Amino acid sequence: METAQPRLETAPQTSTESKKALLPVAALMAAVLLWGGSFAAMRIAVTALSPWSVMWIRMITALVLIAPFVGKSTLKSYQKGDWKLLVPMVLFQPCLYFLLESYALTYTTSSQAGVISALVPLFVAFGAWLFLKEQINRNLVTGLGITIIGVIALTVLDAPGSKAQNPLLGNGLELIAMMSAAINMILVKKLCQRYNPWSLTAMQLLAGALFFTPGLPLLFHLPLAVWTIELILAMAFLGLFVTLGAFGLYNWGMSHVEASRASIFINLVPVNAVLIGWILLGESLSALQLLMAGIVLCGVVMTNPR
Repeated sequence: METAQPRLETAPQTSTESKKALLPVAALMAAVLLWGGSFAAMRIAVTALSPWSVMWIRMITALVLIAPFVGKSTLKSYQKGDWKLLVPMVLFQPCLYFLLESYALTYTTSSQAGVISALVPLFVAFGAWLFLKEQINRNLVTGLGITIIGVIALTVLDAPGSKAQNPLLGNGLELIAMMSAAINMILVKKLCQRYNPWSLTAMQLLAGALFFTPGLPLLFHLPLAVWTIELILAMAFLGLFVTLGAFGLYNWGMSHVEASRASIFINLVPVNAVLIGWILLGESLSALQLLMAGIVLCGVVMTNPR
């Protein structure tokens, strides 16, 4: 009877620890699912509004909702010299990232941009190893390689017939945008050691709202007829669930796992976008694309510890 007692005590602890380990993964999965769903909503929004206006509404909506809950905790966490990390964090994303990617997609195709976006986890893994001293194990390298191959295949298979206007310029801008995203992730991981992830999210939203302010005056010249129920719902989804929810969940998830591991989940974004477009918008999806989506998912699963 005495030997059975430790088992009764340790079993619940193991179960609790397992659940805690799964929560960051669930947060990261939810974030990329929301980001994947944003493409359909953005397609609706940019047909009626300027991209600058869309981004400003997204940022200001999310900021208004989160601001009352993070003010005091942010001030308490600040230490002298933190601005040297906080300023580049918000500058690289959302400001430079969204600006560069928006212009990149006017010069290159979405398929080529999708291929380049698969390099983000590679940049983050290298940066995390260099600056955060994170270890790169065999599972991480294998999973990273599988996701990159899967995303490249998925985007090439969905390549549009039209040629890019200026692929060299567009792909160059997209590459810099991906570097900006990678630098932001490393900075967020570093700052999460002392800052609440939701406080960092609020800072990103504030910077984004200020940066995309030129989109505000453009709204005053729009006729009321533009604001259809479809557009309002799309903007509400983008502001509340994508900008606030996805940013916050991803930052929180990354605060609990290695930056290199968290970044690989980004490669699920194009997978989710394709699947959501297939399910909700009736877009075509071949069996080969579905296979590639499954390969990317397998690569992400491989990066998680047993």
